[in-house]
Amino acid sequence: DIVEVGVYVSSSISTSTPTSTMSAIAAQRVALAKPFNGQKVVTSQAAKSIAPSVKLANKARYTTARRSVRVMAASVFKDVEQAPADPILGVSDAFKACTSPDKLNLGVGAYRTEELQPYVLEVVKKAEKKMMEKGENKEYLPMDGLPAFRKATLDLLLGADHPAIKEGRAISVQSLSGTGSLRVGAAFLAAWMKGTTVYLSNPTWGNHKNIFGDAGVEWKMYRYFDPKTVGLDFDGMIADIKAAPKGSVILLHGCAHNPTGVDPTKEQWAIIADTVKACEHIPFFDVAYQGFASGSLDEDAFAPRYFVDQGMEVIVCQSYSKNLGLYSERVGAINVIAADKESAVKTTSQMKRLLRAIYSNPPVHGARIVAEVVNDEEMFAEWKAEMEAMSGRINGVRNALKAELDTQMPEKDWSFVTRQIGMFSFTGLNPAQVHY
Repeated sequence: DIVEVGVYVSSSISTSTPTSTMSAIAAQRVALAKPFNGQKVVTSQAAKSIAPSVKLANKARYTTARRSVRVMAASVFKDVEQAPADPILGVSDAFKACTSPDKLNLGVGAYRTEELQPYVLEVVKKAEKKMMEKGENKEYLPMDGLPAFRKATLDLLLGADHPAIKEGRAISVQSLSGTGSLRVGAAFLAAWMKGTTVYLSNPTWGNHKNIFGDAGVEWKMYRYFDPKTVGLDFDGMIADIKAAPKGSVILLHGCAHNPTGVDPTKEQWAIIADTVKACEHIPFFDVAYQGFASGSLDEDAFAPRYFVDQGMEVIVCQSYSKNLGLYSERVGAINVIAADKESAVKTTSQMKRLLRAIYSNPPVHGARIVAEVVNDEEMFAEWKAEMEAMSGRINGVRNALKAELDTQMPEKDWSFVTRQIGMFSFTGLNPAQVHY
């Protein structure tokens, strides 16, 4: 094992102290006449009189110590296993390494222009300019976030005049986009609903398993995608929800299911809600694409609103990464709609306690952008128009893809391409066909 050797430079030794009465260590401390670690050391005349042999011995000891640092013993981290590459981000790494001029990144779900560039919404630029003119400070936010942001978030989710908001039983807690919101929700389940299993759709967003698993929450999967129809396995989904133990948490994608692009119809959502309610399960929505899927904030909020209107208690996680293009701002929220105000307040108080230990306070910049846009009538209208344009362009790409596939392989039914919604699509192709 290597013992780290440090050299302490002291300026507290009196210049009148005879070197003959100093300890050997003290003598070596004042004997360092040259700069040490970039810091000039001023020594006394007495120190300068120390024999050169002492200086050389000190220099040798210091040099040996510096060299010994480079020869470390076996690392305490030597048994840590290499983590596998993230399956989604790994596609982006492969994209960067590819030299083909025709390459397209189909991995990370981030909107791109026709020139394959990230798109900053014009309304976001206006909001930021307005914020700069106000001269806002950078003080810490409260643990539950910016009040104006939290109000805007609930208004978007449920509608500004919803009874749950007026009664105070709908509460929003700002968090780190969708991922951070889900992580706070997972920590809450682990702390207050011990032994509860979360049921995820098969397939689901890859990070869902990591988020709940790392929080110590058991997860299982319910049937969702039907490869035969390249659509929803509705009967299998309902059967698995019914088979789950009473009081299970059912995680549902609010709209634009990731990664299949397959959403239930409104009639199917009604049956799903009835089933979840009858089984006394807890609906937990992940709403990452409100307004970005159909182009309508209200249409894309249909499912969670319907569940709430059926008298159910609901947890909803939201993200503004896609619909406002605030990917790197990490702005989102976890919302609790409870049966009464007291329950909502107590639940969110525990969420705040949990997030205090994870990241303490949410960031302010993205939250202010959301609040500026939603609470300004003109900018809000502009935002909705930009969302409709992005959603419309995605639908246009789907139509163009289907038309080309119909031309290339007319014997196959490609209608699922345009039935699916949002940024993702399951093609039904096998790995060999994809590589081809």
